[in-house]
Amino acid sequence: MKAYIFPGQGAQYPGMGKDLFEKSKTAYELFNIANEILGFKISDIMFNGSAEDLKQTSVTQPAIFLHSVILAISKGNEISPKMVAGHSLGEFSALVVNKSISFEDGLKLVSIRANAMQKACENNPGTMAAVLALDDDIVENVCKEINGIVVAANYNCPGQLVISGELKSIESACEKLKQIGARRALVLPVGGAFHSPLMEEAKKELEDAISKTVFSNPICPIYQNVNGLPFSSENEIKENLISQLTSPVRWTQSINKMIKDGAIEFIEVGPGKVLQGLVKKINRDIASSSLNLENE
Repeated sequence: MKAYIFPGQGAQYPGMGKDLFEKSKTAYELFNIANEILGFKISDIMFNGSAEDLKQTSVTQPAIFLHSVILAISKGNEISPKMVAGHSLGEFSALVVNKSISFEDGLKLVSIRANAMQKACENNPGTMAAVLALDDDIVENVCKEINGIVVAANYNCPGQLVISGELKSIESACEKLKQIGARRALVLPVGGAFHSPLMEEAKKELEDAISKTVFSNPICPIYQNVNGLPFSSENEIKENLISQLTSPVRWTQSINKMIKDGAIEFIEVGPGKVLQGLVKKINRDIASSSLNLENE
């Protein structure tokens, strides 16, 4: 069974989506619709902007969503998913592809989410750090020992856990983690403490937007970040999307559960190949590839 997976923030790159725009009439039309919905030409930033231009959360998230979803829609009926998952922001891309929400509503939600998170970052400064080569429970215990807010944020693969929280608390945690054997504990160049309590103020805005959005029961389950389990109920999907802002991304658990439920190949839909690499680190026996316009 093929499983489709969708990347999150960090997968962006200058020029993203330009090939799609030039080669596919469907993509051309959808990018123009996106520019109208957002009120600015995000296509210009994606195609011609610098890496710095793409780093702003309010641009990054819609850009990655558009690349992923427009690529999937351009393939038409060739994509008939039996299971999907998305890494953080990627959950919204996954929900368009499994027909739980429309392209237009998905983009509006992503834009609202991105702007709310940007504001939370400005009001509650924080950061994230990647911790390599330590067991999850060791990292979790160190986080509990540190003064201030610092929590596990992304369970990316065995031996790779991202922590999130207040600046000084993250620095203290990194020092302690290196002392007890982490191969690396590196502060990341991100705009804030995503998937931590510092994102709490963004939840209300997203919750209001989600409550006004029409969700349908999807054509296949989405394995959601909050616990790595499959969901098909629109109400549960909504609740999990809101909780996700302050909860960790349980990617390792999601991939393992999908494999247990019958996934034998993972296809990454969107910019970059980060998720393929994580799948290989979670289970080296499972096939993974990228979707592109020419080949599925």
